[in-house]
Amino acid sequence: MRIAPALLAALGLALMPATVQAKGPAKAAAARDWTRTVTATAEGGFRMGNPAARVKLVEYGSLACPHCRHFEETGYRPLLDGYVRRGKVSYEFRNIVINGPDVAVTLLTRCSGPGKFFAMAQAVYSTQADWEKKISDMVAADKATLDGLTDQQLFARYADVGGFIALAGRFGVTPTRASQCLSDPKGLDRLMGITRAANDVGINRTPTFVINGKVVDGSTWEELEPALKAAGG
Repeated sequence: MRIAPALLAALGLALMPATVQAKGPAKAAAARDWTRTVTATAEGGFRMGNPAARVKLVEYGSLACPHCRHFEETGYRPLLDGYVRRGKVSYEFRNIVINGPDVAVTLLTRCSGPGKFFAMAQAVYSTQADWEKKISDMVAADKATLDGLTDQQLFARYADVGGFIALAGRFGVTPTRASQCLSDPKGLDRLMGITRAANDVGINRTPTFVINGKVVDGSTWEELEPALKAAGG
């Protein structure tokens, strides 16, 4: 029979000789790493961090946008390490799609689920130049066939040419599941609804950052960090 830790502690104290001095206070528990907490939001985004953080950052970004890729390469890690990890800032990403390949790769990235969304988005950005070139280099005959495809067939074609299925597989999305996500009308409607909601409030460029409901005038880490600090981050 296993003895409960509380009982062991009580026995230890009872048997401790009176001449032994009590130990100093135990070390404080390790601070919580809030980057491990990721949830889907009612607005359709994915939020990383402390939901009760004083500073709430939202990025409206596109996985096909080179400026968004630049921010991911230069600002993503400082944002997480300096602000999100310690619970000072929560960070939510909301997708704005700008073209067909973007829709395809975004549907698959969202398909990976909240826990793997940000990791897969990083992989999409790191390979962005490669998959965009594969799609742009399609021969004229292949491009001509795209006009006769349904939306779902078109996204599947982009996913095939761009290598998105294999990329999604690295994050637990099976080919069968990938096919389902690419052809799911509800998922597409949800994605397009996020884009429309952003456009409806005047957000039509990527990346656009919003801190506590206020749009930041700038799209780089050098411009964003001072705004985070000013907000109390």
